[in-house]
Amino acid sequence: MHDLRIDVAAQNWQRSGAGDGSIEVAFTEAIGERWVLMRVAGDPDERVLVYDQFEWECFVDGVRNGEFDDAV
Repeated sequence: MHDLRIDVAAQNWQRSGAGDGSIEVAFTEAIGERWVLMRVAGDPDERVLVYDQFEWECFVDGVRNGEFDDAV
């Protein structure tokens, strides 16, 4: 995040559910581009995945088309 100068703590995180293990997503702008941040609530390592707009659209398209259904 440091290269993008994104303050993770200042983001408006949207949660998929309640409690640890929920997926959290935040939409933000940095260095003139839109970014999507994703993390797992309660992750002790506080890891954050960062997607550019194209990567996020491909991910969402894959979810909608069932590409990850076998992963469950």
